Amino acid sequence: MRMMFRTALLAAAATLSPAAVSFAATDWSDFSGDVLILGEFHDNATHHAEQAKAIRLIEPTAVVYEMLTPAEADALGDAPRNPDSMAAAADGFHWSNIADYADVLAASPVIVGAALSRDDMRGAFTDGAAAVFGPDAERFGLTTALPEDEQAVREQAQFDAHCEAMPLEMMGGMVEAQRLRDAAFARTVMDALDTHGSPVVLITGNGHARMDWGVPVYLSRVQPDLDVTSVGQGERQEPPEGVYSWTLNGASSPDREDPCAVFNQ
Repeated sequence: MRMMFRTALLAAAATLSPAAVSFAATDWSDFSGDVLILGEFHDNATHHAEQAKAIRLIEPTAVVYEMLTPAEADALGDAPRNPDSMAAAADGFHWSNIADYADVLAASPVIVGAALSRDDMRGAFTDGAAAVFGPDAERFGLTTALPEDEQAVREQAQFDAHCEAMPLEMMGGMVEAQRLRDAAFARTVMDALDTHGSPVVLITGNGHARMDWGVPVYLSRVQPDLDVTSVGQGERQEPPEGVYSWTLNGASSPDREDPCAVFNQ
């Protein structure tokens, strides 16, 4: 990776394998790549604060959001770049805690939405990602089956994430929906690069930021010369699952209700 930072520690990290080094904080002011993917836990305020800090220092040409549809992003285009105005302008958007991203949105010079419709997600579940993605499906690798071991791991991960409330046999559809989103986010990032130039930042969940099977896989497949850096954000000194350029692990975790409690009543 060609991303060079002032501190000797981060410079040394560039020689290590992905995810070999974790940090509690970093300095973004010397970023010099094409794409920066900033992962997160969607409800972690510290993660959002780090993203806003990175955007202000990097000054990207555009910021792509998993959390916004293209129409929602367009609606924010003329909103004043301050948190209160952003929160007000985003009121009623489909992402339930979009107001938590007010600082990140306020730091973004151009806001691009990448969220897919529910119909697209249902179509990927039933018919496969390639059928929904369109003519470029082969170019993005969606017509090629995943390796059996990766498919099994990902189906089990989806089974666990959905509280084992659906049959394991149905998780293949969930994996296809995930592949569709990863490829679609990659396509939107590439469109943003073509339109606005580099660097472009993508704000997304850690799962989509994974270098081993997330958005970076599709970017690399379609444009292998892109300089892509992907940062996962963990909690309580624990890194998120997956492979990243590196991880930031200094954040505490918010109080969360058990997402599976509803299935145990």
